[in-house]
Amino acid sequence: MAIEDRISKIDPLQYAKTRNYYNGAITYLSPYISRGIISTSSIYKHLKSNFKWEESEKLIQELAWRDYWQNVWRAVGSEIFKPIKNPQFKVMNHGVPSAVVEANTGIEVVDIAIRHLYTSGYMHNHMRMYVASICCNIARCDWLSCANWMYSHLFDGDLASNHLNWQWVAGTFSNKRYVANQENINTNFGSQQKGTFLDIPYESFENLDVPEVLKSTDSHLPEYSLPDIKRPVLKNQPTLIYTYYNLDPYWHKEGKYQRVLLLEPNFLKKHPVSSMCLSFVFQLAKNIPNVKIFSGSFQEILELIEEENLVFKEHPTQTHFKGQQEERAWLTSVVGYFPSFFKFWNQAKKELKF
Repeated sequence: MAIEDRISKIDPLQYAKTRNYYNGAITYLSPYISRGIISTSSIYKHLKSNFKWEESEKLIQELAWRDYWQNVWRAVGSEIFKPIKNPQFKVMNHGVPSAVVEANTGIEVVDIAIRHLYTSGYMHNHMRMYVASICCNIARCDWLSCANWMYSHLFDGDLASNHLNWQWVAGTFSNKRYVANQENINTNFGSQQKGTFLDIPYESFENLDVPEVLKSTDSHLPEYSLPDIKRPVLKNQPTLIYTYYNLDPYWHKEGKYQRVLLLEPNFLKKHPVSSMCLSFVFQLAKNIPNVKIFSGSFQEILELIEEENLVFKEHPTQTHFKGQQEERAWLTSVVGYFPSFFKFWNQAKKELKF
């Protein structure tokens, strides 16, 4: 599998040195973790088998961030869609800056990255922080509207990682807001731009008025676009339920199961994604042997298959599922809510260090 080849080529030392740069040695594994094809623990096991702790620690810490966000989501549920610690500072509107949606902010590398997001489903993690800062802390837009916009276009869209990162940038789940000036962007993304609304010293951010280019806003989200899918014939027999967050082709690979990818219209209406993201999911689903795609509610599945025949993996989007729930693969046994990542990391590191 190409993903396994990608894992084998991970260079954790170069990752640690260059991850913040646009051309850094990043892994590009995030979409496959988010869609449940691989786990953070499987990558950890590869690192443990092939590298020293000192070489791998930074990458393992970044894997732990993912587990941390998931633990917060499991602990607080739908509260991740509300400010967790602090109210957002001086919100002026609840849309997304039109200049951001249209990739017309005037920050050249930011606009290039947004256009690339629309065509590739990908945006560099450091660039996501820049975009979030521009939306929340410069344009003073509500973090949730903007987080929903970005989530809808990301192949690795994950409601915990995405939305809680936006909260971290906006200062609603952190002790201070994140900002970056033009010099920082130039350094990390290889540009030499001057004279933008971000070309200011850091002490000037506190009293910065909303730049004219960011004042117009847009409520942009892709329209719900699940295609018509012919309903398959389902038998009342042992059945694995796959979802938008679980497309693991190796799950009970040798078992005799009916395999069903359930796409719930209500969930996709509430958290819409682009047609390109859905196409990505359909492409990944081809790796699941004899999978049947079912567009409908879990309740409709229950009307066709008895509860004792249903098997699914635990996930916060599936609290209404019934049947046999299996645990996801985690980095460590550390679970529960921690008010900061480093409180979580200090506990997790005790199990992870090798």
